Amino acid sequence: MDIKIGIPRALLYYNHYPAWKAFFNELGGQVILSQKTNKKIIDEGVMNTVDEACLPVKVFFGHILDLKKKNVDYIFVPRVVSLERNRFLCPKFLGLPDFVKASMEDIPPIIDMDIDLYRGYGRKMRNEIKRVGRIFTDDTRKIKRAEQAAKDALKTYTEFLKDGYIPKYAMRMAEGKRPIKKSTGGSLKIGLLGHDYNIMDEYISMNIIKKINDFGGTVVTSDMLSKSAIDYGASCYPKDMFWTYGREMLGAGRYMLDNDLVDGVVLVSAFGCGPDSIIKDMVEKEYKRKDTMPFLTLTIDEETGETGLITRLEAFMDLIQWREVV
Repeated sequence: MDIKIGIPRALLYYNHYPAWKAFFNELGGQVILSQKTNKKIIDEGVMNTVDEACLPVKVFFGHILDLKKKNVDYIFVPRVVSLERNRFLCPKFLGLPDFVKASMEDIPPIIDMDIDLYRGYGRKMRNEIKRVGRIFTDDTRKIKRAEQAAKDALKTYTEFLKDGYIPKYAMRMAEGKRPIKKSTGGSLKIGLLGHDYNIMDEYISMNIIKKINDFGGTVVTSDMLSKSAIDYGASCYPKDMFWTYGREMLGAGRYMLDNDLVDGVVLVSAFGCGPDSIIKDMVEKEYKRKDTMPFLTLTIDEETGETGLITRLEAFMDLIQWREVV
């Protein structure tokens, strides 16, 4: 019987799920996803973590509890230290498996793979893949095939993102399912900045992409930009940002501004996120300094109301449309 591995539909799910699924499937495991975020998941996450945790972590805890109810054999909670040379992720990713184990009792065993590419993809990473692979098999060739399957899946998924598909559609396309139209809504191009786990989770973002589409906009996210575009934008700042996703937001925001790629930009951040509070201010100052493109910041938490978001977003889109006419 297949080993069931639960994967929370939160945090880096939107960036790496196709690779994780391919890896475990190749090893003979059966991947089980938590259900989509809803009020119950958020409420349970809030009740089972500390008040100081940011919204994405609270949501993640809710998804862990949802997987517990699905009777999985393991839950995959990687310790993601670094995804590229000389840069790190937010501390919450570095300590996430320990945070989960210390805060929750009576949950399935955690697969806490260390993902650390700070010095590159070398022996340390390959040994860690072997360690996790041996949970399923002692066949080293099968583990290597799983490693390669993960790389191939991530490459295909990334190509669809760069082609303009948002994650939920790119995942379907990467699996060879029926082609889906891109998420479009009109001639206005709206830059949407923020961590994917904030802007792509339809519940906590209050389906912001659909709302932008409904108001006549088509979103452009940092996922859709090339590495060279991100590098250009990030290089405009006096110091290099050492947080991978923070640097991505900075680079995308500056590139969109300098190249008139979009008609306006919306930046979504989570209340209680330390890195976001810095990144948001840095991007906002650039837009205020040039004062050539409409810019809107939206801060979300578990208490954020949809009515207020709709009101601000609609006013923002009206402003852009008025500027286009004038």
